[in-house]
Amino acid sequence: HVQLVESGGDLVHSGGSLRLSCVESGPVYEHNYMAWFRQAPGKEREGVAAIYTGGGSTYYADSVKGRFTISQDNAKNTLYLQMNSLKPEDTAMYYCAAAPFVRDWWHLNEYNYWGQGTQVTVS
Repeated sequence: HVQLVESGGDLVHSGGSLRLSCVESGPVYEHNYMAWFRQAPGKEREGVAAIYTGGGSTYYADSVKGRFTISQDNAKNTLYLQMNSLKPEDTAMYYCAAAPFVRDWWHLNEYNYWGQGTQVTVS
C-alpha cells in the first residue's frame, strides 16, 4: 500500500522560509491527488494546498495563497511544500495526504493515505 513520509519541519523565525518534503512509496499510481494539511494544537486539521498529479493543477487555502507553493517531482516520487513569509499562525503539524480522487480537495475525509507529520514552528 502507499506510504508517505514527511520531512523538513523546523523552528523558524517569522518571515522565514521552509520547504517540506513528502516521499511516496508503494503503488503511487493509485492516487491522482496529493495534498498538505496542517493541525495546530486545539484546532481541527485543515487543508493547506493540493495538487492534481496527473495534470499539475494546484489549489490553495486563502490563508497561504501567495506564500506557499505545492509542487511534485515525479522522478523522485516526492511532493513539496515551499513555505515563504512564514507567520506564527502557520505553526502546526503538517501532514501529507494522497487519494485516487477527491471532490473537494480541502476535505480531509476524502484522503485515503496519510503520513505521520512534520512539525513547523514559527516564532
